[in-house]
Amino acid sequence: MRVVLFGASGMVGQGVLLECLRDPGVTEVLAIGRSPLGRTDPKLRELVLPNVGDLSGHGSELRGWDAGFWCLGVSSVGKSEEEYRRVTYDLTLSAATFLAAASPGMTFVYVSGAGTDSTEKGSSMWARVKGATENAVGRLPFHAVFYFRPGIIQARYGVRSKTTGYRIAYVLLYPILLLVRAVAPNSMTSTDRVGRAMLAVVRRPPSNRVVGTREINALASETSVPGQAS
Repeated sequence: MRVVLFGASGMVGQGVLLECLRDPGVTEVLAIGRSPLGRTDPKLRELVLPNVGDLSGHGSELRGWDAGFWCLGVSSVGKSEEEYRRVTYDLTLSAATFLAAASPGMTFVYVSGAGTDSTEKGSSMWARVKGATENAVGRLPFHAVFYFRPGIIQARYGVRSKTTGYRIAYVLLYPILLLVRAVAPNSMTSTDRVGRAMLAVVRRPPSNRVVGTREINALASETSVPGQAS
């Protein structure tokens, strides 16, 4: 499997990249981002662009890929709907439209979040924009499209959030997260499970495009790495 990955420097993207590199069935990963990742691996190749939504001029490099994983995202805090939509909707659609033309056989996975509003009419700004993005991506001529809607995500295997506040919160709330995982395991997932679940939907596509936390955990159990905790 050959995978194109966006957002590999973020918390979710780091976890997805790690699982792609660990998986023996993944032969190549092309990480597209605005800055170098600072890591090397025989499977990993990078395409550093000032605007990841503008893939023009890279058509030949983006032909024939099996999977596209969109893990790039920003917080809506402090942003107007226009600002948030520009990064969340416009950027995603620009890149995804190019990919669908270059690799129509690709399975595209878009990470949104629990609470995403597919009606695009709710009161939550971020949920409306995420829902609009899901709907627009779903109309593109990919082989298959899935929307991942995780809730609480635990960072594991050395993955760290780039946001200082998130890192502090994870440290302070870690005992509570362990309790939540023990009492209600399907109320949260982890960065490695998200990565394994993405690979699973490419190999064995589920019937439902919307993949929530429970489904992510179930799919992740189908794609395990020897010596890795579930």
